[in-house]
Amino acid sequence: MARDLISRYVWIVDTLSRYERLTREELNALWVKSHLSDGTPLPERTFHHYRRAIEENFHLDICCDSRGRYYIDSDTSRQGRAFTNWMLDSYTVSSALKDTHVPIERVEIEDVPSARQFLPQVLEAIRYCRKVVFTYAGFNRSRAERGIVFRPYLVKRYKQRWYMIGFKEKGEAIRTYALDRMTDMRIMRDYFDMPADFNPDDYFGNIVGVTTSLAPVKNVRLKATPTQAKYFRALPLHVSQQEEVHDSYSIFSYRLQLNYELVHEILGLGVAVKVLAPQELRVMVETELKETLKQYQQDK
Repeated sequence: MARDLISRYVWIVDTLSRYERLTREELNALWVKSHLSDGTPLPERTFHHYRRAIEENFHLDICCDSRGRYYIDSDTSRQGRAFTNWMLDSYTVSSALKDTHVPIERVEIEDVPSARQFLPQVLEAIRYCRKVVFTYAGFNRSRAERGIVFRPYLVKRYKQRWYMIGFKEKGEAIRTYALDRMTDMRIMRDYFDMPADFNPDDYFGNIVGVTTSLAPVKNVRLKATPTQAKYFRALPLHVSQQEEVHDSYSIFSYRLQLNYELVHEILGLGVAVKVLAPQELRVMVETELKETLKQYQQDK
């Protein structure tokens, strides 16, 4: 039943997003034709109940103008818009697969490790500000770390993996843990207070990926081929992206901290991208390239 309700909420959001503004009658006519309806209208009382649930759960305000047309308030944060887009994309894919009855062997997808096993628990802990305890087998440790008491602040998905970000009580520091490296997770009875000064947009505002540091933010400049420039325009490397268009190339500028993920994003683009600035980033990329080349030269 909960899944059906979520589908209905997302249908309303998706429909209002596509049509921008609809009266109750117009929305009802579309509802009757949808796969969620059995041909019966959506009662007004039920609609307003869904409307409140959408505002509470997804932080989207459904407003009504002077002409009785409903619309989604566009004054939402970047994080809110990104979440809404992800939610709509997931709904669209799910609905398309359900409605078209495509054979399962004709659809290739990428697996998201441990999402079903631990993500619901983490989200529940985040919602109610409950501490969690778990065992973590990091790739850079020979032994798993047990009994980690953690205050989960948020989750982030990056490169087909879910990460939990929050406060580790031992060491008293903010840490990031990949859900697929966890075992034995459980929600504790203890509650915690969410810090008023912690803002996810600020925390991740100047990084690519999930690795943060106290390093200063740098002006990053990348020279890209015309073809790569099209990819950057379609899917920006970071929200701070700015472009200078030239005859045979483009220069993309960013405000970023230098981290592992940024270096490897650049390396993955090969000869399509060249680092112009800062010098520290050029050295980081060059070092990785030299070490990689050395591995192959040793085989000769």
